[in-house]
Amino acid sequence: MRRGVLETVISGRNTRTSHSQVVDELGRAIISGEFAVGTTLPGDQELAQRFKVSRTVLREAMKTLAAKGLIVPRARIGTKVTPKTQWNLFDSDVLAWHFHRGMDREFLNHLSQIRLAFEPFAAKLAAENATGDDIAELYMLAEEMGAPDHTPETLAVADLRFHLKIAEASRNPFMRTVGSLIEAALVGVFKISSPASGEKRQDEVSDAHTKIVDAIAARDGETAAEAMRQVIVTGRNRVEDALRKVES
Repeated sequence: MRRGVLETVISGRNTRTSHSQVVDELGRAIISGEFAVGTTLPGDQELAQRFKVSRTVLREAMKTLAAKGLIVPRARIGTKVTPKTQWNLFDSDVLAWHFHRGMDREFLNHLSQIRLAFEPFAAKLAAENATGDDIAELYMLAEEMGAPDHTPETLAVADLRFHLKIAEASRNPFMRTVGSLIEAALVGVFKISSPASGEKRQDEVSDAHTKIVDAIAARDGETAAEAMRQVIVTGRNRVEDALRKVES
């Protein structure tokens, strides 16, 4: 099973198959700028020797990176790194490679913006379409976020489960496809400023998410959307405060 962005960042574990290792290392090298946009990658023989893999494994890895929008083969020229506008930022690997490069204020801000574009409306749809079972599970997930024994890692996972459940309860299949973006944004919060560190604000987090569920249960889409917006803005502000402290 594919590991998500959050699990990858929390565990820090490397992938195991030769194919996955080549994809991961080359992907990170491209995102970090080691292989800059517009440059041509080394030839197959050089890369095969670098990664100690067969040319067959290397070719399959190149196909995977091309599918993610990072590279494109050019006849008689070689394989070139594509412009950033062509990178598939909905891809969980591409997102994870951005975080491996390090925290980027602009990138995190863009993630918050796309969450604000999608998730409040997902909460509004959930108020229209969520079943009784959906609502019961959302209450359970919100309550779990207030558990006193959370670590930053377990709270990040609980937070993710809640937001993915909202997307599912919206009953719009396109909402579920933005799950990797939601996950990536929560990774940013986790890495920089988890509520489970320092002040132990799990109760505040749980209460804020419970307000979303209360509005969904009341079939009040506008209030659900606003409660979701507040949760996202609070997380964004917490990250910005943490970054300012680091930079000062």
